[in-house]
Amino acid sequence: PAAAAMAAGPPPPLEPSPLPAFREEGFGDKFLRKTRENPLVPFGCLCTVGVLTYGLISFKRGHTRRSQLMMRARILAQGFTFAALLGGMVVTALKSR
Repeated sequence: PAAAAMAAGPPPPLEPSPLPAFREEGFGDKFLRKTRENPLVPFGCLCTVGVLTYGLISFKRGHTRRSQLMMRARILAQGFTFAALLGGMVVTALKSR
């Protein structure tokens, strides 16, 4: 029975089948692809950097109240960015199923 099953089909190829060729993705291409997949992460990063910069400028000028407010806003912007990152990971994981 085993010999009949082996003789039923053609023998397997001796050489492995070639893998499909992928083009190397550069930093710019990858950045644009990832930005299109989840545009909220770069937006959150820009907000974080903007609020941080404004807070540091306020601190340097001696506006301590505004500086403290901006540092709290920076934490909120970082939280938003982190939530967007996690949300994008969940969406990507659900799409791949």
